[in-house]
Amino acid sequence: MTFSVPQERKLVTELPGPKSVALQERRVHSVSRGAGTLANIYMDHGAGAILVDVDGNQLIDLGCGIGVTTIGHAHPDVVAAVTEQVAKLTHTLFTVTPYENYVRVAEKLAQITPGDFEKHSILVNSGAEAVENAVKIARKYTGRRVILSLDHAFHGRTNLTMAMTYRPWPERAGMGPFPGDLFSVPVSYPYRDGLSGEEAAAKTIDYITTHIGASEVAAFFVEPIQGDGGIVIPAPGYFQAIKTFCEQNGIVFVADEIQSGMGRTGTWFAIEHHGVVPDLITSAKGIAGGMPLAAVTGKAEIMDAVQPGGIGGTFGGNPVSTAAALAVFELIERDGLLAEAQRVERALVARIGGWTETFPVVGEVRGKGAMFGVELVHPGTKDPYPEALTAVLKHATTHGVIALDAGSWDSVLRIMPSVVISEELIDDAATVIEEALATL
Repeated sequence: MTFSVPQERKLVTELPGPKSVALQERRVHSVSRGAGTLANIYMDHGAGAILVDVDGNQLIDLGCGIGVTTIGHAHPDVVAAVTEQVAKLTHTLFTVTPYENYVRVAEKLAQITPGDFEKHSILVNSGAEAVENAVKIARKYTGRRVILSLDHAFHGRTNLTMAMTYRPWPERAGMGPFPGDLFSVPVSYPYRDGLSGEEAAAKTIDYITTHIGASEVAAFFVEPIQGDGGIVIPAPGYFQAIKTFCEQNGIVFVADEIQSGMGRTGTWFAIEHHGVVPDLITSAKGIAGGMPLAAVTGKAEIMDAVQPGGIGGTFGGNPVSTAAALAVFELIERDGLLAEAQRVERALVARIGGWTETFPVVGEVRGKGAMFGVELVHPGTKDPYPEALTAVLKHATTHGVIALDAGSWDSVLRIMPSVVISEELIDDAATVIEEALATL
């Protein structure tokens, strides 16, 4: 496709530039410091895989707003859909006076999510809100209270979802008390535990059985690929064993696909790589091309367990956001973006897959589609090396490459570009990152 911004890195000032510096000065006097920022470089516009800051610098975006702009920045088809909808109807509450867009999004989610059973959906505003509603739905359906999540998980920043998130800093520090009946259980982390999927699942199940009790559990939430946890991909067979355990014990199996879903990993949903059909799926981030929207989709009998009025919200499934989502669905299918995500995976493997041999600080490179992690360790060990990640990110951002941090020890470089990124941009961004790795 043709982009409104040339797809190249181009620096016309130091980063951050003078206009960004001035905006940062204004920010510290008006914005809570709790809304921390990776790089104080203020953006003006973007297209494809390039962001343009207020000083006119063009930066390669390897973060996509943490996985949101999977189809690229300001895609003209999404812009057109939003513009047309804004002129017609900006808001009406679906639970008061409904509208077709909401129904069409739910119909499409039923079509693209795994499983050949009848599925229903609810639309909400954000990933954390989707997780909260999935908790409510599972508890109502099972009559149980306990919720399980995996070590290294990230499920959101609301009070409930923070309690389901693994690491205490910075998300949970000083924010309690948190809700009860939430437990974190061991996950398969092949690089660190060396276990097969079946062995890791046995460890997880033993922990549940001996510490919690399966009969108490309403739902088991899993990220098929853990994003903030460090692009952790459980070993083959892990999720199959966990799903069987859930089926045997009446536990709702929930795939949290907020970061990994909507085509990012080369399939509609990352759980498909594991050959498992979940009972419920949460979607957000890439679903609407940058507009706020999220969803819970799953088996009709589970979704319909909640009484009318038990779930919903003022802006959930807003007419404008749902119009954007419908455009995203069409783009993914029309432009073959699942295949494009697979192309990005091949390009990343070819370009950075050898870093473990080249740079002693790189312990592992792993990923699927346009979702990769580079785990940094002290050379000769598997000890996390967060200082190395800090140095790499500082060098990258000041040289026009936006990447992300990740991992429970802040030691994983997270690479999540748009699926429309070119091999040339991947090569250029990798070269910048290599400059930093070479100094470590």
